[in-house]
Amino acid sequence: MSAAQEWPGREAPATRGGTAGRSPRPCNGDGAFRLSGGEVAGFEPVDPKVSFPELERRILRFWDAADIFAKSLKAREGAPEWVFYEGPPTANGKPGIHHTEARAFKDLFPRYKTMTGHSVGRKAGWDCHGLPVELEVEKEIGTRTKRDIEAFGIAEFNRRCRESVTRYVDDWERFTERLGFWIDTSDAYWTMNTEYIESVWWSLKQLHGRGLLFEADRVTAYCPRCGTPLSDAEVAMGYEQVEDPSVYVKFTVRESGHSELVGAHLLGWTTTPWTLISNEGLAVAASAEYVMVEQDNERYVLAAQAGEAVLPDARPVGWGANGSTLVGTRYEPLYPNVQGAHRVVAAEFVSLDEGTGVVHLAPAFGPEDLEIGRREGWPVYKPLDDEGRFTREAPEFVRGAFFKDADPAIIEDLRTRGLLLRAETIEHTYPLCWRCSTPLIYMARSSWYIRTTAVKDRLLEVNESVNWYPDHIKHGRYGDWLENNVDWALSRERYWGTPLPIWRCAERHDTAIGSLTELSELAGRDVTGIDPHRPSIDQVTLRCAECGEEARRVPEVIDTWYDSGAMPFAQWGYHPELDRGREPFGQRFPADFISEAIDQTRGWFYTLMAEGVLHFDSICYRNVVCLGLIVDAEGRKMSKSLGNVIEPMDVMDRVGADALRWYLLTGGSPWADRRVSLDILNDVVRQFLLTLWNVYAFHVTYANASGFQPESAGVASQDRPPLDRWILSQLAQVAGEARQGLDGYDATGAGRRIARFVDDLSNWYVRLARRRFWDPGGAGGTDTEAAFLTLQECLTAVARLLAPFTPFVSEELWRNLAAGRGGLPESVHLCEYPEPNDSMVDRTLDEAMHAARQIVELGRRIRSESKVRVRQPLLEAVVHYPGDHDALRPLLPLVAQELNVKRVVFAESAEQLGRWRAKPNFRSLGPRLGPRVKEVAATLAADDGSLAARL
Repeated sequence: MSAAQEWPGREAPATRGGTAGRSPRPCNGDGAFRLSGGEVAGFEPVDPKVSFPELERRILRFWDAADIFAKSLKAREGAPEWVFYEGPPTANGKPGIHHTEARAFKDLFPRYKTMTGHSVGRKAGWDCHGLPVELEVEKEIGTRTKRDIEAFGIAEFNRRCRESVTRYVDDWERFTERLGFWIDTSDAYWTMNTEYIESVWWSLKQLHGRGLLFEADRVTAYCPRCGTPLSDAEVAMGYEQVEDPSVYVKFTVRESGHSELVGAHLLGWTTTPWTLISNEGLAVAASAEYVMVEQDNERYVLAAQAGEAVLPDARPVGWGANGSTLVGTRYEPLYPNVQGAHRVVAAEFVSLDEGTGVVHLAPAFGPEDLEIGRREGWPVYKPLDDEGRFTREAPEFVRGAFFKDADPAIIEDLRTRGLLLRAETIEHTYPLCWRCSTPLIYMARSSWYIRTTAVKDRLLEVNESVNWYPDHIKHGRYGDWLENNVDWALSRERYWGTPLPIWRCAERHDTAIGSLTELSELAGRDVTGIDPHRPSIDQVTLRCAECGEEARRVPEVIDTWYDSGAMPFAQWGYHPELDRGREPFGQRFPADFISEAIDQTRGWFYTLMAEGVLHFDSICYRNVVCLGLIVDAEGRKMSKSLGNVIEPMDVMDRVGADALRWYLLTGGSPWADRRVSLDILNDVVRQFLLTLWNVYAFHVTYANASGFQPESAGVASQDRPPLDRWILSQLAQVAGEARQGLDGYDATGAGRRIARFVDDLSNWYVRLARRRFWDPGGAGGTDTEAAFLTLQECLTAVARLLAPFTPFVSEELWRNLAAGRGGLPESVHLCEYPEPNDSMVDRTLDEAMHAARQIVELGRRIRSESKVRVRQPLLEAVVHYPGDHDALRPLLPLVAQELNVKRVVFAESAEQLGRWRAKPNFRSLGPRLGPRVKEVAATLAADDGSLAARL
């Protein structure tokens, strides 16, 4: 083999630094060097100046050539299932640095579970529908409204959407591979595929048949830019702090059971002046006390509790009564709109904590308002169009204005007419569209809902069975969300999405369809081959089974979050009526593990659980790890406008995927926001990866020089020196602690425990044992052999311990040190995860070594304080150690070596080293003791050391 040749997974030795002038030894395909006779010889030389990105690219080539991922899956066929669900990303944009964290965690635990003997299927998926895709296409084609899209053509628009979601799949797959995230993209599910949609249709048909899918006129959050209602989960994703008007408005009493109120003003308060155009009533708290006060020759009625805060300079006029007595009071409409309304009602939701205790009601724009309006028989006055602009029904001065833009004009109109007490501003949270950032309107309109309130108690019960990481999410952020559950607003008045499978005739008889096969039967023609999206599906009609009239599909599509929440069953095309997908779904439901960013508590985590309960009355996942957000080094959200975005592929090309993974997995609490920068990641390389690499390079360099062959080494662990037995005891413990951490989904704790072991290995074991490794020609006997064998065992175990965390460098260590030796697997990812070995744990030795390290630390400190350099030899160190002298005594030569003293001896007592002295801190004691501080000083001066020792 020439120096220019390569073998799977590594470069020829001559290309490595430090090998110039040497002839490379022959190497077989597994990377181990062999002599001409075929026996295993040394290790491939290691360049101490490693490029981790280049190393990772070599490993990727090896994995691909040897098909290691597929082999890891095949090796576990028939093993107990451990189920992982991939939350599907949308590939209509390139992956960002924020995608790396979840993918690191979603790779770690499946790798670990595979190494612990489980079969872990890893099916990829792509989320294809919804507003994120539509808005991206709208940017490309320049449309601004739904009218523009329909003029452009729904068919062409949806074709562009389909193309958009596949545009960046190659980028995502390269990113996924480069990060080392093992997931099967060759058999990915796509939420836009026919079988997936049919599975979703089946589920919706079941809900419709059970009365859980229904249409209703309700006030729902609506985006005027996107022209569609949104679910509460989507609304929760878009709240932002905004500044809005805060206005106090006069509603002049026209008729009242209290004659003295006629002509006075009921004082209302609102932060949405634009809704005053639609005011139809006022609400008061029935049991609260209301008073009338006078200011500037005008009388105002408001809650007594609010009076001083709202009108501090007003004077009482001697009238007061409970709110219930105000019910029925009529007032002059601010703007004429409907007949039979404009009166006072009582409502439980009226709060006295803010405002005036008089709540303005606009049934078109508030859920409680609509409920009261229906109860009172008030018409719903909604002078807004689907784009959020005032229609010709509204007063002339606001016609055509966007609802939020009308606020100033309305405030000025009220001021001019003498109906405004005052206008201020207030900062509060307001919902914006989670995709386009347009202010949302809560507006009455007809939508389709899933009655999730019917299963609220079951959702709460199921949630108790889920292990949340962190635990406080269960009854906090997520539990609160479930407690306040409202029906799921499912329908979207859009184009690119799973069509709502409801066909309706002119008599409003509805038929729910569960598949294209069923639709073909009812349509009287074969439509199984059509695209189930709009507009093709809209052209399929059928005869109503109830009246025989033609039925057409309702125009809505569904919430894309329902698509992703259906993935546990829809990824298999599950469809009992078509006898499809039963077996794989049954084997892989529920999931053992899911993980995404913490904002998915109101997104995918919720839709998974809701659909699991709605369709299967079951838990959908057992363990969920919530992750924080990725921010820049200063803690700011990354954005192009700030210029602080870092590209994940660039990061991995600079520092490597292992560094990025290790930092994301172990750099702090997973659910806390994670600061990411190249400087931070370079620190990871220096502090951890290079520490490990230097130990590895040291071992290989000296092992090759000494001719060490692990296959022929045979020094039993119990026959090795104490230092070797100690590090092996630590190794046995770290294996158990890492397993315990990973079994409990504590990646950070497990990783940091491994890191401490690597530090012990580098900065204590190798440091103290380094002279034992220098044995050119192998003449050093069993002591040198024991050192090499111990370090070999530690490094190969570390390779397996780190394999789920840092799969590339782990593979490099394993391929060079172990693969093919004694029948060991060709890849570390085909190995078992290290088992704890209690027989190797020596607690007495551990305690003694801990004491030895403390003694060394104290000795170095004394040298430093005394300004005596370590390189200056000293005769002896005297140690007072209250523990087991016999256990510590064998380690004293190591202590002497580190402290550069001829010998270490035990002190017979602490007094042999001197006695304690205590000195008074007059600055601290003086103010507390006054003249008595002199007595304290005298007592301490006369102390023989016993008092100071007690202190």
